[in-house]
Amino acid sequence: MTRALQVTLVLLSSTALLLSLASPSFAQKDKKKKNTDASSSDGKPVLPMTDQQQIDYLISEMLGAWQVGDIDKLHKDYADDVSMVNGLWGPPVFGWANYLASYQQQRARMQQVRMDRENTYVKITGNYAWACYQWDFSAVVDGQPTQARGQTTLVLEKRTDHWVIVHNHTSIPPTTQAAVPPPNPQQPQPQNSPQAH
Repeated sequence: MTRALQVTLVLLSSTALLLSLASPSFAQKDKKKKNTDASSSDGKPVLPMTDQQQIDYLISEMLGAWQVGDIDKLHKDYADDVSMVNGLWGPPVFGWANYLASYQQQRARMQQVRMDRENTYVKITGNYAWACYQWDFSAVVDGQPTQARGQTTLVLEKRTDHWVIVHNHTSIPPTTQAAVPPPNPQQPQPQNSPQAH
C-alpha cells in the first residue's frame, strides 16, 4: 500500500469518526446524559411524563421484562390483584402469585424470546385507562422455532400516582388453512395443456 493511500484512508477514517460523533444519535446520547444529570436525587425526572406517556412506557417496560424474564420489573407493572385471560382457552388467572407461577413455568421452556408491538391505542378516564395493541412473538420453545401474532387489551389503574395493570386479556387469532379440494378422478384432464418448465 502506498504512503498516499495510507494517509487518505486514515483521513477518511478520522473524518467518519468525527462525523459519527457529531451525528444526531451522539447528540441524543449527550442530551439523555444531561437529562439524567438533571433528575432529582430520588431518580424521578424533573419534567414528569403525561399519563399517556407513562402508560406507553409501562407497556414497553412490561414487554421487555416479560421477554427477558425480569420478574421484579414485571411485578412493578402488574397489580397484586391482577386478572389475566389468555388466548389458549384456559381459565382466567387471578392474582400476581398465580400468574407468576404460570409465567415461570412457561418462560422456562423459551429461549431467544422476542415480542414486538404495534398499533397501540390508549384511552384514559380519570384513574382508569385501557390500552390495546397488536404483537408479533418469536422464540425457540422446547427447542423448536415458534411464531405467533395476537392482540392484547390492558386495563390499568392509577394507584398512589403509579399506573399498574389490573387486567390483561390476550387473544390469538385462530390459524386455519384453506382446504384444497382433492382432485376429481372422474373429470377428464385437458389434452393440450402447457408443460411446467
